[in-house]
Amino acid sequence: MAASYKEILTDLEKKLYHPVYFFCGEEPYYIDMLSHFVEKNVLDEGEREFNQMIFYGRENSIATVLDAAYRFPMMSNYQVVIVKEAQEMRDLFTGGGEDKNLLMTYLEKPQKSTILVFCYKYKKLDMRTSAAKKISKSAVFFDSAKLYDRQIPGWIESHIKDKGYVIGPKAVALLAEYLGSDLSKIANELGKLMINLKPPAEITVTDIESNIGISKDYNIFELQTALGNRDMGKALKIVDYFASNTKDNPFVMSVVSLYNYYSKLFILHSLKDKSRNNVAAKLGVSPYFVGDYEKAAKAYGPASLQKIFHILREYDLKSKGVGSATTSEEELYREFILKIMYVDKVSQSSLHNQLFPS
Repeated sequence: MAASYKEILTDLEKKLYHPVYFFCGEEPYYIDMLSHFVEKNVLDEGEREFNQMIFYGRENSIATVLDAAYRFPMMSNYQVVIVKEAQEMRDLFTGGGEDKNLLMTYLEKPQKSTILVFCYKYKKLDMRTSAAKKISKSAVFFDSAKLYDRQIPGWIESHIKDKGYVIGPKAVALLAEYLGSDLSKIANELGKLMINLKPPAEITVTDIESNIGISKDYNIFELQTALGNRDMGKALKIVDYFASNTKDNPFVMSVVSLYNYYSKLFILHSLKDKSRNNVAAKLGVSPYFVGDYEKAAKAYGPASLQKIFHILREYDLKSKGVGSATTSEEELYREFILKIMYVDKVSQSSLHNQLFPS
């Protein structure tokens, strides 16, 4: 039976157990969280020694796992059998042959005193197959879908709220941009933020700088704001900081982030309904940031944006050594920022002289 993460966790917390769980999907975070809960909470410490077994798919066959699953617990109501990295088990769906598939046979009549958990990570089951259909019907089945990048800010905000904390849109956006989409990594970094704060404290950009190391003054969002405001001095200070900290601010990632930023401005120009909520929905941003995008859109019209996309593509190639005599990130940063800032005002032949006067 298909179930959500929260439904499964709620039942586990209430000690409502099922004989077989099958956790699969491209996002490993929830699979790890559920299997960890089973591993640490179903049995007490004394019971685990004789009644809890951990198998790894690459090292074990389905026959070995099910042989353990058919056993009865010792001095306990349950035994726990967890198969980690089940996607590496070669005979998971073929063990026993076509006429007598071992896993399918077990699912028809599982050992009720065994809690058998499969952790099948980084991939989805092909739900068209008979095995997948049988698993989804006979086991507690959870498909852990990978989140889209646009969903990460909402996930961060929800995760922090569940822990009893508060966080503002700017801090959320900063975390989402710099931590990427790896939920395990995000959760680990958020844990660093929370360890020195007591709920219901608000997590601020200053907290992020102190605990994670993301600068609150020199980051991609501050660069976007400077570009949107045509603030050349601030923009150059930020890119100079980026150039001196390329490990944390690689040029190519800045180009990608700015491409996404200017793409949102292009979309904004195309919208007929420019109400705040519609703009936020179409751009995939918090309503908190709509005013900033509206202001930047006035500074960069559609024709300017087309030129900027060309500049970004050009400098993406230059950073990879294509069509450029230099790969100095400092020079590349300063050149392309100035080109963007004065995209309609300064001829390209004069840009280098302004950047690097003789």
